[in-house]
Amino acid sequence: MMVLDGGMVPAALPTVHPTAAIRGDGRPTPEFRKRLRQIPSWRNALSVVGVWVQIAAIVAAARWSAWTLPLGILLMGRAHAQLASLMHEAAHRLLFANRPANDVVGRWLLGYPSFTPTDAYRRVHMAHHRDEFGPNEPDIPLYAGYPIPADSFRRKMIRDATGRTGLKLMRSMLGNLRSPDRRSRRATWSILFTQAVLLGIFVAIGRWWFYPVLWLVPYLTVWRVINRLRSIAEHGGMQRSDDKRQSTHSVRQHRPAQLILVPFNIGFHLAHHVDSGVPFRHLPALHRELHASGFVDETIEYRSYPAIWRALRR
Repeated sequence: MMVLDGGMVPAALPTVHPTAAIRGDGRPTPEFRKRLRQIPSWRNALSVVGVWVQIAAIVAAARWSAWTLPLGILLMGRAHAQLASLMHEAAHRLLFANRPANDVVGRWLLGYPSFTPTDAYRRVHMAHHRDEFGPNEPDIPLYAGYPIPADSFRRKMIRDATGRTGLKLMRSMLGNLRSPDRRSRRATWSILFTQAVLLGIFVAIGRWWFYPVLWLVPYLTVWRVINRLRSIAEHGGMQRSDDKRQSTHSVRQHRPAQLILVPFNIGFHLAHHVDSGVPFRHLPALHRELHASGFVDETIEYRSYPAIWRALRR
């Protein structure tokens, strides 16, 4: 495993050997990049529909038997992770080639249901991509200061799992109703309208309490844990650098993690930061070429998510 020189930054980086696909700085060549940047709109539409069909199936199972509720809460937390991953794709305008469709779906079917103002997220997220760990980095509170002691790591997980982090963020979101920024107020009202629609659906099926139990609770607990575990595995303890290998971790992707923690290839995060204009379906191809060029190898890639979490809490 990698040798660390303070924080979580690799002490040494592997040498890049340019190929027909990857240049010396790790970026894809123009020809390869052109192929990578094709947006598979119809397949992405099926992914959006698939997430909502899955949500409907969880609700149907919980309505059929209350014994399925604990599993339903866990699965709905995963559904929030899936909505957020596809919303992230829409924020990059990579979900659909048609921009109006991309933005409408990104807001109303992905962002607002999970309490995220998609347009505001896009603005701060682009600041993250422009200069990771720079002065305008919006996500520093999530992944600065690693590695941390095990007891500090445990306290963060407890706050997330018990809903304290989620409630704090919820209060901040509701505070935007009084914001002097008209865009923030409008987005917050849109989120509340979307939540009212969801509540109305649960009322219509005779299970109004599914909204707090099966929608709010997973968002406030399971999703917050998933979000932190994923975020620190992306950038925890790294640093500001022109070389993405010093600002972004690489973690080997396994199917269980992709099913629960990092859906829709969001776990190929180093590849995403090498070229943030590549749609999620093509990130595995870019990652393979980064390996082939030597830009990434086993000295800087963690073998699994448990492996990087252990390193983060030393």
